[in-house]
Amino acid sequence: MHKSQLVSALAEELRVSHQESEKIVRSFFSSIERGLVQGERTEIRGLGSFSVKEYPGYTGRNPKTGAAIDVPPKRLPFFRVGRELKAVVATDRKPIRK
Repeated sequence: MHKSQLVSALAEELRVSHQESEKIVRSFFSSIERGLVQGERTEIRGLGSFSVKEYPGYTGRNPKTGAAIDVPPKRLPFFRVGRELKAVVATDRKPIRK
């Protein structure tokens, strides 16, 4: 499902305009992004949790030339699937929530 499909499904389910639905989805994603930038963890029960993992820098190799390259430390977003979502997908049954 793409973001636009999510917006359309939300608009249909809540019986609101497409523009209003888009504002809701954009606000939801922005809230998660802001939290991750600030180093916070966001947990959505039944779905999963978003957090930031920090990776240290290291010395790598250019596969073409074999030259050593310093790779800087980085922070990357990480999503861990919740138990309920994992169970729904694994058993191929309908979602718990409507």
